[in-house]
Amino acid sequence: MTSPDQTPMLDWRDETIPVSRRFDDPYFSLSGGLEETRHVFLSGNGLPGRFRDGFRIAELGFGTGLNLLAVLLAHRGPGHVQYTSFEAFPMSAHDIARALQAFPEVTEIAGTFLSQWQAGATVLTFPHLTATVILGDARETLPAWDGQADAWFLDGFSPAKNPELWSPDLLAEVARHTAPSGTFATYTAAGHVRRALADAGFTVTRQPGFGRKRHMTCGTLQTATAASGTFPG
Repeated sequence: MTSPDQTPMLDWRDETIPVSRRFDDPYFSLSGGLEETRHVFLSGNGLPGRFRDGFRIAELGFGTGLNLLAVLLAHRGPGHVQYTSFEAFPMSAHDIARALQAFPEVTEIAGTFLSQWQAGATVLTFPHLTATVILGDARETLPAWDGQADAWFLDGFSPAKNPELWSPDLLAEVARHTAPSGTFATYTAAGHVRRALADAGFTVTRQPGFGRKRHMTCGTLQTATAASGTFPG
């Protein structure tokens, strides 16, 4: 599934928390990754209240698949959700399984995910959701994607340590691949990220963050911008 330049290069904190050596950043909150996902990405996008048949989620940064598993726990039907994630450095099933031991709540649904991931699948099927993981540099794969999202999870490593995934050009591509009145949520409140998202056409708001993070960022694509396919700035 991976070539040498796609290897995540991991260290482990407390034996269960994977930390990227490439970006010197943990894959999830040290104070509760699953609860952070629910606070930031689900609540930040008004989920699960917006779920309907055909609802589309897209994500920058698949990581351990924890965000996907949180969605699976939150959405038990009716209706089928489409989930697309962009990941440059996919983790092995063995490493993901080790990381997910920190979250007993996901154990049952994680087994279904891991068996497919171990077999090399990048299209993952579940009773009420289909997930597609697009491997490669998002700066190349997102512009080539022909889909749109109703909700975005912007979950790359820290903007200070992984600036490529938070560049104005890439965030403009996020907006271009967002449905009218679609939303995004992210754990970061970095000023340059908020400005780039606003320039791309989102109405951007700062919200209370999770744990020790004072703030996070959410937003909604301006309908006129989405309809025209152009971006201010």
